[in-house]
Amino acid sequence: MDQPAIVSEVMAALNRVLPSQRPIALHEPKFGGNEWQYVKNCLDTGWVSSSGSHVSRFEQLLQDFTGAPYAVAVVNGTAALHIALQLAGVRPGDEVITPALSFVATANAISYCGGIPHFMDSESATLGANPVALAEYLSDIARVSSGVCFNRITGRPLRAVIPMHTFGHPVAIDGFLELCNRFGLALVEDAAESLGSYYGNRHTGTFGLLGTLSFNGNKIITTGGGGAILTNDKGLAQQAKHLTTTAKTNHRWTFSHDQLGYNYRLPNINAALGCAQLEQISGFLAAKRRLAARYHEAFSSVSDATLFSEPPGCRSNYWLNTLLLDQPSESLLDTLLETTNEEGILTRPAWTLMHHLPMYATCPKMHLPVAEDLAKRLLNLPSSVLLESIDG
Repeated sequence: MDQPAIVSEVMAALNRVLPSQRPIALHEPKFGGNEWQYVKNCLDTGWVSSSGSHVSRFEQLLQDFTGAPYAVAVVNGTAALHIALQLAGVRPGDEVITPALSFVATANAISYCGGIPHFMDSESATLGANPVALAEYLSDIARVSSGVCFNRITGRPLRAVIPMHTFGHPVAIDGFLELCNRFGLALVEDAAESLGSYYGNRHTGTFGLLGTLSFNGNKIITTGGGGAILTNDKGLAQQAKHLTTTAKTNHRWTFSHDQLGYNYRLPNINAALGCAQLEQISGFLAAKRRLAARYHEAFSSVSDATLFSEPPGCRSNYWLNTLLLDQPSESLLDTLLETTNEEGILTRPAWTLMHHLPMYATCPKMHLPVAEDLAKRLLNLPSSVLLESIDG
């Protein structure tokens, strides 16, 4: 590959799409609705903590938008995953299958439960985990006894699978539903990046036993920090709300707690921000798709690299636009990262693969050729709603 030529073509394409004012962040929020009004209401009334009308309204808006019967708002996406895994039955010593190509929070949440991450490979068609490869792998290493799936090699229970919708693109969730049913595994969706993404006509995060969302400042909508647990099960929703409210029993004045709980509920002031953001989400998503279309046009003539498109049959929120080099090249990727960031275009690579992190280096894993390949080819481009006016 002619590296200088590729770098020049990529920079030219970026400059055709992005404004001249630099630096340009990878992803930042847009506040153009009722954010000031709703937050001021919290300040004026004093309802700023984990009780207040905005929390319940935010949960209802999430239910209406995603189609999930129940949503429980929490302080961040990692807390949502932590509780979801507990409710899915993950206990100390259990293995939980999770992508090697993921943000560290996915593996961390497993560790918070005392579980052991077990890493699975990705597929190029979705950038998410590969259910076909995982099913073949489990056929070799798993055995089901009395309804419990065990790892033949370690002897530990295999309790759950966490497919993650990478950069907002829906994973092949049907394959995970089938293999979880076959092997008796709980399905917990990490939909942190995919609010507004659909697999077929159904919103991500609503297929598994539980799903989780994130509303960090770099997500499609933000509550500053925040997350949510989605489920179709009323009992699980009630348990999620109880556990995240310090497991406090319902009484007007006594402080009684019936199990180990967590102070994980989303504060009202954050939920107020989220309500205002959700009111604008249709415009945000439309703007994201216009930006993705502009990137696709600009990069259509670039040699040796391709802009990733949503998987067939899916509708992606295009949380992050992703450029894939045709061939893996750490050298070229590093040059592109250095050149773009020096020019004030704050591109980013994939996360460091989980099994390359020191605390997870000895965890069990399947063969990971696609994840290793993608990590050497993947460049995320600035993708803020601000880059494509919602009025445009």
